[in-house]
Amino acid sequence: MTNHDETRTQLKRRLTLTTAIAIGVGTTVGSGIFSSVGEVANATGTPLLTILAFLIGGLIMIPQNLLYTEYSTAFPEDGLFVTYFKKAGFPFLSFLSGWLSYWATDPVGIAIMAFTVANYLAFFTGFSPMMVKFVAVALIVIFTLLHMIKMEAGAKWQNFITSIKILPFFILVGVGLFFINGENFQQVIVDHKTSGFLALLAGISATTWSYDGMQSAGVMGGEIENPKKNMPIALLSTVVIVTLLYTLLSTMAVGLVDINTLAESEAPIATAASNIPLIGETAGTIASILAIIVVVGSLSSLIMFQARIQYMMSKHGVWFRSWAKVHPKWETPYVSMLWQSGLAIVLVFVSQLNDLLGYFTLICLLRNAGTFLIWFKLRNMPNYKPTFIMPMRPLMAILAIVPTGILLFSTFLWAPIPGMIASVVAVVTGLPFYYYFRKKNKDIIALEE
Repeated sequence: MTNHDETRTQLKRRLTLTTAIAIGVGTTVGSGIFSSVGEVANATGTPLLTILAFLIGGLIMIPQNLLYTEYSTAFPEDGLFVTYFKKAGFPFLSFLSGWLSYWATDPVGIAIMAFTVANYLAFFTGFSPMMVKFVAVALIVIFTLLHMIKMEAGAKWQNFITSIKILPFFILVGVGLFFINGENFQQVIVDHKTSGFLALLAGISATTWSYDGMQSAGVMGGEIENPKKNMPIALLSTVVIVTLLYTLLSTMAVGLVDINTLAESEAPIATAASNIPLIGETAGTIASILAIIVVVGSLSSLIMFQARIQYMMSKHGVWFRSWAKVHPKWETPYVSMLWQSGLAIVLVFVSQLNDLLGYFTLICLLRNAGTFLIWFKLRNMPNYKPTFIMPMRPLMAILAIVPTGILLFSTFLWAPIPGMIASVVAVVTGLPFYYYFRKKNKDIIALEE
């Protein structure tokens, strides 16, 4: 087998419907929910608007996942937006979306998740700052080896950890709802700056990143069994499960804690749990254990699927050709996985990763908006033949685009100048590399086109 033939090796369909759902739910329910309840409460100013913000925040994800569902049955391949942009006839946007994913979001996300788990472990162990970094690196190495060498075992682990991370939330909600104080629903934040629709809109915006990641199973669309049947079930089930969980969790939180206290808390879930009889004294410990389980599940999920983006770029000829290699025994894109986790390990030792939040936010929203907009071109193309047709198609596409556009505009208003500059630099530097890869890999590109 030649090197060129090796880069063309296909991944196999080995992932079940259960794993597809676990990827979506496991990625979405991450560390963000531990702080977002307080952030949303602070944004809305009232308990009822806090609950409503989480409910609507989930509902507006439905058009987006309907769109991704239609895409995934038209093009049941790995890569998500990298594949969809290419199929729509925008090869540069396909490259740029993957370029930005590698340098702006994906390895960074792995590093932050690993660092978060290590910090929560330090709550029990008293690890030094340097030891926290080494523990984070060890977590990245362990999960990379698991998903790279033992893919079936990695899939079973993802199914297990997702079940484990979701079940305690529902138990916590089920117990907490029995002890809610009805008077808490009448409280409001004193001297809150906004009210009514504007307060609700601010609250919905604050839920955005708690809901991000629902489309993750689409990144491994080429490895899901029976994708034309399983992808719609997986993507839509993810929306229902996460929206139900977050709505119930916010109801429990505002029912157990005065809205002013909840909005000021740095650990709103622990604050809410502290008001449940028998749990109260150990609320901090319970919340920390739950956080470790939740974030470990998200870290595992990110390492499992994200490398498929650069794998597909390499197959398309617009990335380093070796990254398309599939290991003959492990049957995974091991080169791409090693490079992604390798960068994440380097980033663990870079301080203040969260300072670039505006940068990450802009990149993600720009990429999402573009992915939704290309539907209007794809729907008229002869190679676009989805087996799942979303209802009220143009309306659903618009409902996916408009909220993303509003959030994008609002991000430009608050994103720090360094983040804005970093976004521009990331886009501009992509152009010369795009032409470099097209020249370097013109034989692969000729076959792809």
